Amino acid sequence: MNTRQLRHLLAVIEAGSISGAAQQVHLSQPALSRSLRALEDELRAPLFDRVDRRLVPTPFAQAYLARARRIVSEEAEGLRELALMHSGRAGSLAFGMGSALARELLGGLVIELMAGAPRLKLRTLIETTDRLLAALRAEELDFFVGDVRAADTDAELQVEPLHACRFGWFARNGHPLQGRPGLSIRDVLRHPLVAPGFITPEQGRRFMRHYGLTGSMLDRFTLQCADGSTVRSVLMATDAVMPAIELTMLQELRAGSVVALDVQPALDAELVLGIVQRAGRTLVPAAARAFDFVRQYFAALGGEPAAGKGAPG
Repeated sequence: MNTRQLRHLLAVIEAGSISGAAQQVHLSQPALSRSLRALEDELRAPLFDRVDRRLVPTPFAQAYLARARRIVSEEAEGLRELALMHSGRAGSLAFGMGSALARELLGGLVIELMAGAPRLKLRTLIETTDRLLAALRAEELDFFVGDVRAADTDAELQVEPLHACRFGWFARNGHPLQGRPGLSIRDVLRHPLVAPGFITPEQGRRFMRHYGLTGSMLDRFTLQCADGSTVRSVLMATDAVMPAIELTMLQELRAGSVVALDVQPALDAELVLGIVQRAGRTLVPAAARAFDFVRQYFAALGGEPAAGKGAPG
């Protein structure tokens, strides 16, 4: 039995005759009759009685009618759902990114995906790169946008590098160090230091070597905080200085409320942002829409003016 035979059954019930149903389903009358006989054989029950030149459903057909309609309807709905998925307007998509990137990218991406897609279900995760990686490996995420270098040696993951962010030093507009060329780390250390997010031991050691410092990097920082809103509030309200990627302060840099400091030597660290997903996995077509949006976002960033001498551009 197949849904084609069930559609034939429903057509005959509606038309009341083989000839009328044959026109409706675009079959010859003999072909439609064979289809009905095959269905009767499979169901082991007569489906029609001939009464006054009309085919009248038997009690067996009447008993099966609701199920037949439901099966045909479910098939049509399933095909519609797949068609919506192919168009990127249905399905489920789970993705993540870091807090600094989410501030700039997440809202626009979600709005883009939701537009004209009432059947699309979205779930987002804002976390550090290591936790995003763990969630992706646990198949809790379909992809994330973040530092691709954390995954580029893992054969089970597929990465697409899109944007390299250099690190720089930032402070509020009007800071005592603003506009001074060739600042040394000693100049910077006279002010509170703020560390946005989690710092790995290796990052700490590299920072200390770069500036010829000894001891623990974290001992040099007044505040270590992963909440971007809190970090920005502290930076704007105090004489604190913060090493960070430009994305962390992009809106403030554009508005002029935050400035880049010319600290020498400049931070040599880079963060390569892009798309990370599991290799060989089929994603809903809405993912392609998401990827295109992310690519366009980073392509536009490529044209951003430099934040200042010694700062990321």
